[in-house]
Amino acid sequence: MKTKLTLLTALLLTPLATLHAQTTTTSSPLAAEPSAGNATTQTAPHGEKNAVVFAEPGSFAGWPANNGVWTWDDGKEILVGFTQGPFVEMDGHNIGKTDRKNLLARSTDGGMTWSTEEPSNYAGNSAAAVPSPGEINFAAPDFAMKVMGDRYHGNTDKKGSFFVSNDKGKNWQGPYRFNGLMQDPNLAGTDCTARTGYLVTGPQSCLIFMAARPRDFKKEKGQATGTVDGGKPSQWTFDTDKSYVAETTDGGKSFHFVSWIAPLSSSNRAVMPAVCRLQNGAIVATVRANRVERDEKGEGFMAGHVDAYGSADNGKTWSFLSRVGETGGANQNGNPPALVALKDGRIACAYGDRRTARMIIRLSSDGGKTWGDELVARDDYQRGKDNSSDMGYPRLVTNHDNNLVVMYYWATKEKPQGHIAATILTPIEQSPQNK
Repeated sequence: MKTKLTLLTALLLTPLATLHAQTTTTSSPLAAEPSAGNATTQTAPHGEKNAVVFAEPGSFAGWPANNGVWTWDDGKEILVGFTQGPFVEMDGHNIGKTDRKNLLARSTDGGMTWSTEEPSNYAGNSAAAVPSPGEINFAAPDFAMKVMGDRYHGNTDKKGSFFVSNDKGKNWQGPYRFNGLMQDPNLAGTDCTARTGYLVTGPQSCLIFMAARPRDFKKEKGQATGTVDGGKPSQWTFDTDKSYVAETTDGGKSFHFVSWIAPLSSSNRAVMPAVCRLQNGAIVATVRANRVERDEKGEGFMAGHVDAYGSADNGKTWSFLSRVGETGGANQNGNPPALVALKDGRIACAYGDRRTARMIIRLSSDGGKTWGDELVARDDYQRGKDNSSDMGYPRLVTNHDNNLVVMYYWATKEKPQGHIAATILTPIEQSPQNK
């Protein structure tokens, strides 16, 4: 049995046994040992709570992974972006082609209740980008950065740009260009398909995790043509997005290319990197991957999964770690991952599985080399008339109570129009030294 409880601007849907303080929950910890073979699936513990972040009659809202998430006060304050537009039922995404907005939702209690914001100078509501003026303090306590790119909902910036905020996303400056970045030979003839993902490394330095796709792609004798620099053959061999690392060390005055995360020689798409830093300083990046599979008749189709890569030298070089999980079958386009480091040294990865219409979380105790069982965070998705599973695109954080908070877009029998939801998973088991 479930009870509906109205709290401020959000609807909190939670089992009766957990309506009281979180310390009263009797669920077992969210924990699983690493699995080296095929993943098995477990139902997440009964301590999870589901909140509606944003839902509006006649409206469709989706794709937090395209928009970003930011936290302050040890995760007590959470800000997540999403795209909203008119609800129009059709095959695929039930959102109208016009009147789309990029909005923000804020929680000041660790993800339990939410309010919606639409800053006047935010992504999608601004003039053309100008060169970055620099003098950005990436380590400022209330800092946030939003990255814009091309070829996804509500975004058409082929050169890439970014906004910055110094008051927790209430006011934004920008958009600014990544000065010098797209002139790098590695990115010649490409469009920027980046979303928001970055690691601050100092007051004037930041690693930005981006993506590119070759423009006007053609192949001749195994080489790409039409994407060349100075007459040199392009290094691209497939028309697929690839993730890379960019860096600034002068407060955003200039940016330079650092490395490709996944090799360009691979035919797999590798886009929308979600990153975290381990306690030993290494970086783990999970990427949305698509690969070609063959059916029983030998016909090709695209299947989706999540891959993990690791870097021990602050993003200069990368190595493949593991395949985290499957995200979609034929013509489902898969789902991007979200990633976060826990205080006890483990990392958590969340993603939507469009085959089964479920939100999944997996935990790793060895820096992404192996992963525990698939934990089902949510499985009550209501498919549309075309039987599609248009859901997921999560962002993932830990809050001030050390709980996992995963935000995604969803539809239910009670709320069949696409909306933004959050699941709070509690408790997270910690190693003895961190309790």
